[in-house]
Amino acid sequence: MSNYRQIYYHLVFRSKNSERVFTVDNRPDLYQYIGGIIKEKNCHLYRINGMEEHLHIFSDLHPSISLSDYIRDIKTASSLWIKENHIFPHFRGWSTGYCALTYANKDKNTIINYIKNQQVHHNKETFKEEYRRLLTESGIKIEEGYFLID
Repeated sequence: MSNYRQIYYHLVFRSKNSERVFTVDNRPDLYQYIGGIIKEKNCHLYRINGMEEHLHIFSDLHPSISLSDYIRDIKTASSLWIKENHIFPHFRGWSTGYCALTYANKDKNTIINYIKNQQVHHNKETFKEEYRRLLTESGIKIEEGYFLID
């Protein structure tokens, strides 16, 4: 029997202390590197984008990989790569947390476009406002004492 899957995740994680370290010029290199990590994990990257302090990834997840391992591997490998290549000189690491939201196939294009248009979107909303909204819309209870704290 074949293995079929449809496990879409919208992942959001940020730099340590939400420091604005991801300069526009070098973001495509970071996105390409992370795309390679995702492909190596037998997952498919649908869209990646971000801003100075955070990153959005929309991908599927191969059933052989746990979500926490997937995110840990992306963060660890990209952090080492950033530091080795001095691509973002003020990068001190990723924050400890993350947001992982699941979506149905019917939502796929909406999420891809949402991530694609991050720069336009953030003209109206800060990262903190966006993060709070994403969690709230998904029915996730926010623990205020831990919200966006490293």
